[in-house]
Amino acid sequence: MERTKELASRLQEVLLDGRWVANTNCKTQLENLNWEEATQKVGNLNTIAALTFHINYYLAGLIVVFQGGALEIRDKYSFDLPPINSQADWEKLVNEFLANSEIFVQEVAKLPDSILDKPFVDEKYGTYLRNIEGIIEHTYYHLGQISMLKKMIAVTDA
Repeated sequence: MERTKELASRLQEVLLDGRWVANTNCKTQLENLNWEEATQKVGNLNTIAALTFHINYYLAGLIVVFQGGALEIRDKYSFDLPPINSQADWEKLVNEFLANSEIFVQEVAKLPDSILDKPFVDEKYGTYLRNIEGIIEHTYYHLGQISMLKKMIAVTDA
């Protein structure tokens, strides 16, 4: 299998439909979650909505680069979640996240393997491979947080 196809498969797994590594994925964790649960604070932890926005922020920013645009995202804005005041607001965020997840997987699958070892935008950002693997690792990290938050919220609501 080509390396980019393998990476796309791993992204598909963590974002949309896999169960092999974590026995879940982002889509499964976000489905059937209402906006009140998604925005419920647990101590000083980020909300599920904030984590969803955060993951999506990086997906959207890298999609722009894969499609020939500039890298314009900045870490300091990655948690600037617009207010979620209704189920419609939450569903809009989830739908955008899922759409960007699908686009991201497709864009990675389309990359030639030869680009993986090349600098990503600027040498200071490492290679394409490092950035794609970083998205996979970053997403699993936050998927774990989302899963734990859901369990904590369920206990609180019981």
